[in-house]
Amino acid sequence: MYFNFFRLSLILLLISGLYSCNEFIEPSIEKRQLNLRAPANNYQTNNYTVGFWWDEVEDALTYRLQIVRPSFDSTAALVADTVINRNTFNMTLDPGNYQWQVRAENGSSTTAFTPPRNLIILPGSLEEQTVTLLSPGNNTLTNASAINLQWNLLYGASTYRLQIDTASFSGSAYVYDQVIPSGQFRFSFPKDQTYQWRVRGQNDDGSELSKWSAIYNLSNDRTPPGAVTATLPDNNAQVQMPVTFSWASRNDAARYRFYLYRNNGSTLYSNTFPVEQTATSYTFNAGTAGERVYWKVTAVDAAGNEGAASELRNVLLQ
Repeated sequence: MYFNFFRLSLILLLISGLYSCNEFIEPSIEKRQLNLRAPANNYQTNNYTVGFWWDEVEDALTYRLQIVRPSFDSTAALVADTVINRNTFNMTLDPGNYQWQVRAENGSSTTAFTPPRNLIILPGSLEEQTVTLLSPGNNTLTNASAINLQWNLLYGASTYRLQIDTASFSGSAYVYDQVIPSGQFRFSFPKDQTYQWRVRGQNDDGSELSKWSAIYNLSNDRTPPGAVTATLPDNNAQVQMPVTFSWASRNDAARYRFYLYRNNGSTLYSNTFPVEQTATSYTFNAGTAGERVYWKVTAVDAAGNEGAASELRNVLLQ
């Protein structure tokens, strides 16, 4: 019975070790195969925006997509060499012949590139095309006073109409409605609120218009959360290590920033601080008995605004 128990314990230990190793040793994906899904080889379309799609590879962290014109054997231009963290990607291309390939990557290995696929973009009318918005992504939240809006250029379009609204374009008066000669615009937020933006292309005289892009939401929040209330330990308290510092939660906080200072009250205790976390307490066990330390906490909201700090308290470590 003792022998069987020993064997079972050994097996469990080996299994545990294998799982532990997987946590620290990244699996190689060198011999794994990546399968392309769309577009099919020799696909032809007069839609300038193409959606690329492939199967995910286990243990891959990112994927490298390469697009050339007209082929990898006789390359006139490298159109794209981009690393993305998902298995889909949209890109707007001019009419012409292309080849594309993909490989999976992680921190220590890559798969082989897939066999190249041919893609032919045929000339089409501007009215059939749709502008693709690039950045910021949909539902972006920012505390910046201004932000760059970017979109893909369309073949046949010389200018672009950018519209920005706060009511999903249900009315007739917009925050911004102008023609832009390029694929980007720096927008300054009039005030904190949620905006929607869209773009369409047009030719020189405006007689041909593309379809509107998708509508993206963009929220601006520059209002910091309120001050945090420190709870324990009390100011000037003598405390045993490890000491747990705690504070009251705030509804307007996404996380908290905990500051710990040396006995002068202004020099951070180490480069570990400030510490950011979602919990409303922090446990410290790196001090020396007889040492006095100071602490305070701030709230940080989802947009990254940092609020006023709690009172600066000090404790004497025992």
